[in-house]
Parts: sequence; structure tokens; C-alpha cells
Amino acid sequence: MLDNRPVTRPPSVIGTYVRLTKPRIIELLLVTTVPTMMLAQGGWPSTWLVVATVMGGSFSAGGANVLNNVCDRDIDQVMNRTSDRPLVTRDVPVRNALVFGIVLGLVGHVWLVIFVGQLAAWLCTGSLLFYVGVYTLVLKRRTSQNIVIGGVAGAVPVLVGSAAVTGTLSFEALALFVVVCLWTPPHFWALAIRYRDDYRSADVPMLPVVAGVGPTIRQIRAYTVLTVIASLALGLGSVVGVVYLVPTAVLGGWFIRGSFRLTEAKAMAFFRDSIVYLTLLFSAVALEAFWGAPI
Repeated sequence: MLDNRPVTRPPSVIGTYVRLTKPRIIELLLVTTVPTMMLAQGGWPSTWLVVATVMGGSFSAGGANVLNNVCDRDIDQVMNRTSDRPLVTRDVPVRNALVFGIVLGLVGHVWLVIFVGQLAAWLCTGSLLFYVGVYTLVLKRRTSQNIVIGGVAGAVPVLVGSAAVTGTLSFEALALFVVVCLWTPPHFWALAIRYRDDYRSADVPMLPVVAGVGPTIRQIRAYTVLTVIASLALGLGSVVGVVYLVPTAVLGGWFIRGSFRLTEAKAMAFFRDSIVYLTLLFSAVALEAFWGAPI
């Protein structure tokens, strides 16, 4: 008698190690880096500089995510959402993952020093150390405001983009840095609402666990409004004009409307919408770099 059961193949070694780097998070970080480079250049920078910056930033961000996996493996094995991660399933030995994360971080730093610049390199390495040492090891397990402070690490790629092109941190880059910092809490808290039982089981004091869903939604609304205000404040500089400000205002209205329609049942929809918002916002930054004219 024939066996018609599907044949399951073990994951490839390379694919398993790639999973440790959390590539979807890296993609989101790069969405903010390249448009900021374009804004700093006033158009498209040299293709090699973009490639070098993206590669160096990916190495560094990947290293940070791998080390985050190492530090959080005890939490991940308790949470349903993360119970299939490679360190939990033991597809990768902890020692190998630790070495892999450190090597990625070092390669990212050296790569950026050689091909991009010292400031960009130290910003990436500082972000890695902050994400792992401050957010993952300290804040995440001790305070419900963990993501408010820890979100700084996720906003650093904006500064890296400016540093890569100009060697400095411009007003526009700092303004966009603030935007991403303010955007991070509503983005992540929406996810935390959906998985609050997981966080409660793992004894992680995410805001929905500590304060409840209602207060968390109110905080999401407040931070969403602040995010939109900060995005429009970029117009106080002399670089951006109507090509950026008009779609940003429309996007902001849509994002705020979504936050005020947010309920527990719509948490994941708002989480996905927050990613769309940030992607389109930085698309407006890119459009401004090509076709905009200062007000």
C-alpha cells in the first residue's frame, strides 16, 4: 500500500541561521535607511554607497537580533508565538548562535568603517549594544515602558543613513529619528495586546499585561498623535516641501483614525497598518528627495 503522506524535510542549516537574524525586522529598518540617504543627498546617492550601507546595517542588525535570540531563549520557549525559534527547538546550539551574533556585529562594524564611515559604524554598533544590553537584558524584563526606551535602537538606522551620506547628523535625520521613536510604542503595543497572554506566561511586563488593554489603547492613541505631529514638524526645516507634507498629512490622518478605531479585536490589523504607515511615510521622504522643492 502506497504511503501518500507528505514528505517533510528538515530546514536547511543556512535557512535556520538566517531565521535567527529576524530578516523581516531588518527589512523594516532598511525601509527607513535608504530614503533618509536620498533626502540627505537630494537624490540618489552613489549605488555603491547605498549597497555598502545596507549591507553593513544588515550585518549589524542581524547580529543584534541573533544575540536577542540568545538572551531571550528562556522567554521564547514559554511563548506560543516564539516557541518554534531555532534556539528553542535546538536546531542551533546556543554557543554557535552566540558566536554567530558576535561575528555578524563585528563584521558589520568593520565593513562600515572601511566602506561607509566611522560615524555610521559606531551608530550601528551602539544600536546593537543598546538593543541587547539595555533593552533585552534590562528593560524588557523590568518595566512596562521597555519599548518606549528600547525603541531608540530601532530608530538609529535613520541616523546611519544621514551619517553615510554627509558624515554628520542633519536636522532632518534627527526629526525622522524622533518620528520612528514615537512610532515604535503604538506599533509594538498593538502586537503586545494580541499576545498579552504569552507575555503574561513569560512574566514579561509589557504594557497590556501590567496596565490592561484599555489604558494601552489610550497610550497607543497618544503616541500615534505625537508621531504624526513629529512627522509634520519635519517641514520646519528647509529641505522638505509639499511633495512630502501633503501625503504625510493624509497618512497621518489615516493613522490617527485607525488608532481611535482600535479595539482588542483589531490589534493585529492596526499592527499591520502601522507598518504600512511607516513604509509610505518614508516613501514620501524618497519622493521629496527626487521631486520636492522646499517651501
